[in-house]
Amino acid sequence: MKTNLTVAIAQLRPKKSDYTANLARLGEVLAQLGALAPRPDVLVLPETFLSGYFLEGGVREQARTAGQVFADINATYLAAGGDHAPPLDIVVGFYERYRDRYYNSALYATCGAGQEGIRHVHRKVFLPTYGVFDDARFVEAGTQVVAFPTAYGCAALLICEDAWHSVSGLVAALDGAQIIFVLSASPARGTGGPRPDNVEHWEDLARRIADTQGVFVAVAQLVGFEGGKGFAGNSLVLDPRGQVVVAGPLWDEALVTATIDLDDLPLSRADMPLLADLETMLPHMQREIDRAARHERPVVGWDPRVEGETQKGTEEAPSPSLQALTATLLTVVSPPAFDPDSGAILHINADLVHRWLVEFLRDEVTRRRGFRDVVLALSGGVDSSLVAFLCAEAFGPDHVLALRLPYRTSSHESLDHAQLVIDQLGIRSTTIDISPAVDAYASTDPDMDGRRKGNIMARMRMIILFDYSQKLGMLPIGTGNKTERLFGYFTWHADDSPPVNPLGDLFKTQVWQLARHLGVPPVIVDKPASADLIVGQTDEADFGISYPQADRILHFLVQGYGVERLKAMGFPPDDVGLVKQRLDGTHWKRHLPSTAVVSATAIGEFYLRPLDY
Repeated sequence: MKTNLTVAIAQLRPKKSDYTANLARLGEVLAQLGALAPRPDVLVLPETFLSGYFLEGGVREQARTAGQVFADINATYLAAGGDHAPPLDIVVGFYERYRDRYYNSALYATCGAGQEGIRHVHRKVFLPTYGVFDDARFVEAGTQVVAFPTAYGCAALLICEDAWHSVSGLVAALDGAQIIFVLSASPARGTGGPRPDNVEHWEDLARRIADTQGVFVAVAQLVGFEGGKGFAGNSLVLDPRGQVVVAGPLWDEALVTATIDLDDLPLSRADMPLLADLETMLPHMQREIDRAARHERPVVGWDPRVEGETQKGTEEAPSPSLQALTATLLTVVSPPAFDPDSGAILHINADLVHRWLVEFLRDEVTRRRGFRDVVLALSGGVDSSLVAFLCAEAFGPDHVLALRLPYRTSSHESLDHAQLVIDQLGIRSTTIDISPAVDAYASTDPDMDGRRKGNIMARMRMIILFDYSQKLGMLPIGTGNKTERLFGYFTWHADDSPPVNPLGDLFKTQVWQLARHLGVPPVIVDKPASADLIVGQTDEADFGISYPQADRILHFLVQGYGVERLKAMGFPPDDVGLVKQRLDGTHWKRHLPSTAVVSATAIGEFYLRPLDY
């Protein structure tokens, strides 16, 4: 049996819900393998590569039998390499139909004319139902983690959440696995460091599986975006000492290759015999696992006697001197006290977020929707200016149209600042005065107040934005930030209408950080934020609280911290109450209109398809 093998991980961006297109993309990768030296022995593709991950009810339409998937992949391989192509083992994630049920599965098969075919199918055991995940609603859970023989040794498959439970790698290793292939579609989260937080966590997780169990680990990650959720890549191969052999790039497609030798396993396991220790103690551990599952109290004994106890009444030992006592004192190390005014609470790594949002725009606008040009309303404020900077980088200045849409009472400073951005970036622009259209309607009601007129202005701007989109074949880009969205500080079905918004998950204070990083003119970043719908209006005056303070409180509220907890942390009670009231009173603005549910196929309730399906 050959023990030296070359593993190739195809870190790819699938086309959502398009099985045929993803097979064709796989064919391009298979054709490329023949030019590699050494030629890969095993090709690994990520979780649900053949369809994309977030399908919801679309799983039923995309699921295939394992036999059908292998037949299609093998035909693709032979078409790419010819009937005399050498055998190639392949690992691929897909939604499976098996015994009239649906699973999130992975198969391991050998491709080539006359080859063995499918060697193993793994069905995802741990189905996440937290955060953005709702797997268990759409697929069944598998119940096995199994090691199986290959031409190169013994392998096992895990799918994403499986690997987060240490028992999965443990069972695979105990069953004889020498290499564990982990297929993942893990949405990126966390912006504080040079890589998304969960990417860092994945590397730590893979390292623990590798060095604790003494196995090689290969992690295949998706890249790209699905409905705004970004898959960052960073696929990995690790050796049995937990060292990273090779890592894929962030955000980009890549073919990540490494040659490994399974003969390294006995050397690493001799140096770190953790698996052997576990096998020795497993019967005892199994007994304790069974006891804990029965909720039985353990029986643990000890001897309460103290050896060499002195009799009562004997002379007490002399007390140590103050000098000796002082010499034995230890330095006390404690975490710093929580500071509710700290800007570090909402710190972002601007380099990371910059790249993240540019890739998001390219993926959502061009790769998934097929647009080359975008249009946005440029007010001269920091949000729209930052979006203009991001779009100019993502698509090129010639493919960005900025609309200046002033009302007659709009600040001339706003127009000037918008022009400053247009000139600095070299993007296209058009200026349209919305006063005649707004005034024509406002004249029908002499008692109309400024708030109502402001809503009309906002909706008129969106009418023009979407009309230019239709006229010029451009995709409208939104500019609202997370603070405004959580406060409901926008005109419903106006500012929130554009289909793509890069800033919607950044608090205002984080928008300021990123804007400074990208070089948005300071005169724009530093001025008081204003919707500029009423003369003299500012956002913070409308709120009754500053953006930094509101953002810090919102940060904890949306994580589930209660009001009393925030007060105990040092936030002023009045500020907490104000922010909580604004947050709770505007949930309706962040959702589509309520629809009476009278059937078992109600859209968005029973009939579920993601927006990018």
